[in-house]
Order: sequence, then C-alpha cells, then structure tokens
Amino acid sequence: MATTDAEIERVRELVALIPPGRVATYGDIAAAAGLSTPRTVGWIMRTDSADLPWHRVLRADGRPAPHLAGRQLRRLAAEGCPILDDRVDLRRARFDLAADRSSGD
Repeated sequence: MATTDAEIERVRELVALIPPGRVATYGDIAAAAGLSTPRTVGWIMRTDSADLPWHRVLRADGRPAPHLAGRQLRRLAAEGCPILDDRVDLRRARFDLAADRSSGD
C-alpha cells in the first residue's frame, strides 16, 4: 500500500517534536504515527527531511545510518546527546513521543 500524504505529514510532525539532545528510533516514530513498519519512516526521512532535525532519528540499536554516522554523531554530540562507542545511549536520550503527544492534546 502506498504511503499517504497524511502519513508523511504525521512523520514530519513527530520528527519535528524531538528536542535537541534527544532522539527517537525509526520504530518509535512508526509506532507513534500508526505505521506498520519503521522502513516507511526511513523512506520518508530519505525523501522529505531536509528541513527537519533528521539527525535525531536513529536505528533501534542507537546507531546512525552508516553513510551518515560521522555527521550525525557530531550534530548529536554538539546538542549534548550522550554517545558512547559511536552509539547513542537510548536509555538516557530517547524521547518519548507518546508521552509528549498525550501532554500536548
């Protein structure tokens, strides 16, 4: 099934919510957006994220995409995100999209 404009906009809204120094995984965003797979979030991020804090979205293991690793980790470090061994400490840095959404409604 094709990704709808509404799904794309929802992913964009969720990524925009992630504050400096915090991160979310592709799976976190997919779950919050009601998408069936994190791969859809990855596709959206590859095609429509130039104006978003794309660097705050990571794989489930806390690592950035290999082709973006250096740039992404530098940007996250500059924001004060906890990084150890080229991986973000998700326990400390993960942003709870569900909690933020429920407090803002």
